[in-house]
Amino acid sequence: MSASEVRPPRPASDRGDDSGLLAALLDGMDAALCAFDADGTVTHWNREAERILGWSAREAVGRKGLAGWAVRAADAHEVEARLMAAMDAPGRHVHEFALLTKDGGRVLVRTQSSAVPRADGRPGGVYCAFSEVHTQIDLERAIALSEALLADASWSVVLVDADLRPAAVNKNAARALRTSRTAALGRPLGDLLDQGVEELESALQHVLAEGAPPAPTELWVSLREAGEGLSGLRGGRGGAGAEDGARADGGAAARRCWRSGFLRLASPLAEEPVPLGVAWIFQDVTELKRHELDSSRLRFRGNQLQRAARAAAECEDPAEAATVHLDFALAGFADHALIDLVLEAAPRTGPEAAPRAAGAGDGAERVRLVRAAATPGGAPGPCPAIVAGGIPVAYGEGHPALQAAERCGPVRASATRSEETGPAPWAAARKWPAGTLHALCAPLRSRGRTLGVVTFLRGSGRRPFDRADAAYAEDVAARVAASLDLAQQLGRAPGGYS
Repeated sequence: MSASEVRPPRPASDRGDDSGLLAALLDGMDAALCAFDADGTVTHWNREAERILGWSAREAVGRKGLAGWAVRAADAHEVEARLMAAMDAPGRHVHEFALLTKDGGRVLVRTQSSAVPRADGRPGGVYCAFSEVHTQIDLERAIALSEALLADASWSVVLVDADLRPAAVNKNAARALRTSRTAALGRPLGDLLDQGVEELESALQHVLAEGAPPAPTELWVSLREAGEGLSGLRGGRGGAGAEDGARADGGAAARRCWRSGFLRLASPLAEEPVPLGVAWIFQDVTELKRHELDSSRLRFRGNQLQRAARAAAECEDPAEAATVHLDFALAGFADHALIDLVLEAAPRTGPEAAPRAAGAGDGAERVRLVRAAATPGGAPGPCPAIVAGGIPVAYGEGHPALQAAERCGPVRASATRSEETGPAPWAAARKWPAGTLHALCAPLRSRGRTLGVVTFLRGSGRRPFDRADAAYAEDVAARVAASLDLAQQLGRAPGGYS
């Protein structure tokens, strides 16, 4: 080694700085620490040890052993023997002791002791780190709880960081999000959820700023498919009978209801609470909520049918009673309703004798429908009877109203996104009010005859009609048909048809 590479000895002031640094490190530790030399004399005692036992470093350093002041005399020999045994065995040794506090109390501590080697490698003493047992147990319980929540919990758990990105996902949450536990990490929530992501992010931001809400929150969401954009989310094609939340292209974009709880996470090591993120705990309650919604909807619709029947019973004109049934049916069900009557309807004896479409064979004539009543196209209002003038409505081939009359059963139809924005608006092509996106046509059947068709229409703010809606429409149609049949018998049919 050259002379230029020889390092000069460190001055005594630097060694003093090292001892000050060591003292600062010891006093800044979260665990209590004491050290003994080979004779069992206390050489180090930090502030956490002073906090737990009450003995200051000035009082503790220099004492030989722990007997009589930190440990009961009867227990001192066993405690010291177990501590000093670390000099003769490698590794760390964990024990639990009952130590004495300065005021005479006793505290159960868990210790970790290990040998302190000298410069020549021989053991020169023992250091002992200890903490109160209940503190250690609380920490272990917290760690075990977090591991259990992220592994075996029956609820879905997602840890979201301060940037609103998943930081940890348990098995149930990954299954609910249709992803793996690692693939979801660090991704924006918008990559996982389609509908409902704004409400979720708003809830997470509120928890980060204000804390956890007092009660669980129910969020309706739909999952985003792989590679899916924002298009193609509106429900079913004409006559497809798509259920609530199903997409027109057959994709599974069903809405789910997740009952969610939120907990703000803060670092226990910071002097002031600094939010680390949010624990989002949720459970899928879609089926329960759907049963509740279905029950509530059935009760409401049953009440509406009863109210309509009582109101129609007070009408002298059966045609007016038909429109009364229609007005009560619209509440919470549809935006508009139409009544089309069959022009020059011939008597029929059953569904098999219903009119057939043109070209069906045997020279059968196509069904012709005349508009008899319609709800106002602008502001909501009662459905008045209108004079059709005897001119059939120019419904095109395969129109849902014609299909309902021919099949003697309800027909559902919904516009796809391409049909909404196409050159010929979907609603206008079917002679329906502008803005219509969903339709449900039900035949008016009475005494084995098809008198016409009632059509219920929904706009963009509503979901497509489902099977339960079709069953309700048939109930309403039966009541409307009975009133119209009576009006025809009395010569008071809307539009002058009898």
